[in-house]
Amino acid sequence: MEEKKKELIIDFCVIPPLEETLEGFMNPEGEFARYTELYGNKDKEVVLAPILENPSGFLLKLMDEAGVDKALLTAEDAESTMGMKVPNEKVAEFVQGNPERFIGMAAVDPHKGMSALRELEHAVKDLGMKCLCLEPWLHKLRSNHKLYYPIYAKCVELDIPIWIHTSINYVPQLTMDFGRPIYLDEVAGHFPELKIVAGHGGWPWVNEMIALIWRHKNVYTDICAIRPKYLDTPGSGWETLMRYGNTLLQDKVLFSTAWPAQMFKDSIQEINALPLKEEVKTKWLGANAKRLLHL
Repeated sequence: MEEKKKELIIDFCVIPPLEETLEGFMNPEGEFARYTELYGNKDKEVVLAPILENPSGFLLKLMDEAGVDKALLTAEDAESTMGMKVPNEKVAEFVQGNPERFIGMAAVDPHKGMSALRELEHAVKDLGMKCLCLEPWLHKLRSNHKLYYPIYAKCVELDIPIWIHTSINYVPQLTMDFGRPIYLDEVAGHFPELKIVAGHGGWPWVNEMIALIWRHKNVYTDICAIRPKYLDTPGSGWETLMRYGNTLLQDKVLFSTAWPAQMFKDSIQEINALPLKEEVKTKWLGANAKRLLHL
């Protein structure tokens, strides 16, 4: 009997284990302190030391233990507004160390105008990056702001998907409203060829997110940084994602951890424990992302 081919498991958003990114996760001070409280570890030195000793090997070991085949590693650029940048070149160099397992996700700053477009083209054509990450809350813009429109058009031209933070943020100084799914409704209508992944599932506006991905063929969502077990918790607000993600919209949901925010192995185990059809679990865990990325 012919052995059934294993379906790919693809994590659509992973924070690369670089010194800048990991230090941010472990920093208990400043505006981002709530993120450390939610996702970090108090014993910073113990956590960081083995990762920084062999970043690629550490990440691959975790992926292998969980059965993750590929991970999209994201750069970051909110330099104009927040002074934050993880360069595309640095992420691309990390990816090139193991291109069979890692995929680069570029980032650009919309406040930089034409230089952002040139940076995006360079990231895709010269560095081989396959997706773009935008974080409107860090840019202090809504996703339908016209500063983004040339970037959206460039993504269509380059034929790459775009991942957009679409949910709550935990910096009290930055309004939650930056992440509402409703603003992507206009974008998806203006750019029907743009492949949009509305990241983080849209909570607390989950019904709005479901309406968005139902209305627009070109919009997907993911469960980035969310413990999958909570999706099936009564009163959590995820009821419509579970219902429609298991039926009409089963081709529109992607697996994503935002590691180290969530662990690969725990997340996959919890997805497999959800009351989803087996074929739907396969789609969420990798088949949908594989199709979106033309793998």
